[in-house]
Amino acid sequence: MGRRKKEPKSVHRENIASAASVLFMEKGITATSMDDIAKAAGYSKATLYVYFENKEEIIGLLVLDSMKKLYDYIASALEKQETTKARYDFICFGLVRYQEEFPFYFKMVLDKINIDFENHNYLPEEKETYQIGEEINRKLKDFLISGMEKGDLRDDLKIMPTIFNFWGMLSGLIQLATNKEDYIQIAMDLSKKQFLKYGFHMLYDSIANKEE
Repeated sequence: MGRRKKEPKSVHRENIASAASVLFMEKGITATSMDDIAKAAGYSKATLYVYFENKEEIIGLLVLDSMKKLYDYIASALEKQETTKARYDFICFGLVRYQEEFPFYFKMVLDKINIDFENHNYLPEEKETYQIGEEINRKLKDFLISGMEKGDLRDDLKIMPTIFNFWGMLSGLIQLATNKEDYIQIAMDLSKKQFLKYGFHMLYDSIANKEE
């Protein structure tokens, strides 16, 4: 225990959250207890409560981590100096890569997040999660406006509804392709990547300027 005491609090919190995320994936959040998390992380239950007050606080940290990872994928895609369509493809397949590497986070980032910060009954991680989500939205807003100004995208798009609709459609398509990969291969003779590429193209067509 002497080694642990010398380590920063953040290290312990990350260790515990990492162990919890494995359990959440295996058993589900509801079925996972603080006792389970303490045992998996190699801490006593009393020590666990030094770093987290409850399971909700652990979940808050995991959601924040997931949002940070998603931001990195989106930001990386949008830094590409390519055509509007090419940047769109980078975003789409960045999301695919994110889902494949962090399937649990992919589901968490789509869950409801706290947006009420008028009172003080919220976790610090919740506010930071919200702020990162807003930064992602700003980047996607800039992407859409840029595409509209170039004449690549329809000029009648309503920015925020478009962003939220695409979040829903892209995430649903990616999750469907993951869950039904075998069926897609057998019934359609398409690989997961081919199926997603076709779907992404269909969605892009819905916002593309057809009068180019």
